[in-house]
Amino acid sequence: MTDKDYWASKRVLITAGAAGIGLAIATAFKDLGAKVWVCDVADTALENAKSLGFPAMKCDVADPAQVDAFVAAAVADMGGLDFVINNAGIAGPAAPVEEISTEDWVRTQTINVNGQFFVARATVPHLKKNGWGVMICMASVAGKYAFPLRSPYASSKAAVIAFARGLSVELGPHKIRVNAIAPGVVNGERIRRVFTDRAATKGITYEEMEQIALRAVSLKTAVDPEEIAAMVVYLCAPTGRAITGQVMSICGGLEYTE
Repeated sequence: MTDKDYWASKRVLITAGAAGIGLAIATAFKDLGAKVWVCDVADTALENAKSLGFPAMKCDVADPAQVDAFVAAAVADMGGLDFVINNAGIAGPAAPVEEISTEDWVRTQTINVNGQFFVARATVPHLKKNGWGVMICMASVAGKYAFPLRSPYASSKAAVIAFARGLSVELGPHKIRVNAIAPGVVNGERIRRVFTDRAATKGITYEEMEQIALRAVSLKTAVDPEEIAAMVVYLCAPTGRAITGQVMSICGGLEYTE
């Protein structure tokens, strides 16, 4: 089987796939010839994804009924499922713990943790039926290190890492590989919002906040979404055959936080 034949037979489901990291992943798979379905909550992003040729559906991963409907539609259209990219998540508030509202805490956990569970629960039966598959759970370096002023987000991503590791053992006998990817500072709209909020909390400028974040990175640079997409493809390709239960950091060498 040629490389082209391999990808042409593959079916990919991506949550939050209409913008940012998700769209970069969707584009990488589409360019290889795979079938791709994406969901998102933003209408503008969804329309853009559709204009690019992606089957796209509105879906809030915090709602299990919406997740079930999205997965059912994607599987029916593609005739099955090979790869699940559990990508949806939010940044949550950037504030001292005593200033974080119950609503913000619960919302962050509901989307970032419950959403991953709802997607896994809906897709794993299809991967088992397929006889093999790959699931990528999008985590963060925030789930590995101490992240001040980001307790809801950091704790949610630590949970995602534990979830992925547990699934890798549970699903291994079914030839389903599960890995987590832990991005660092990623170029895009989300990190701009995070830096803006943290700068306001610290009483510094956006530029100063950016410098603080990048001085913890060995390469002193942010990561591009396409670099994360490349790792997703690697893990789903035959090159990733023996990789499961791992947390792949794509962060430019982030060693500490401030």
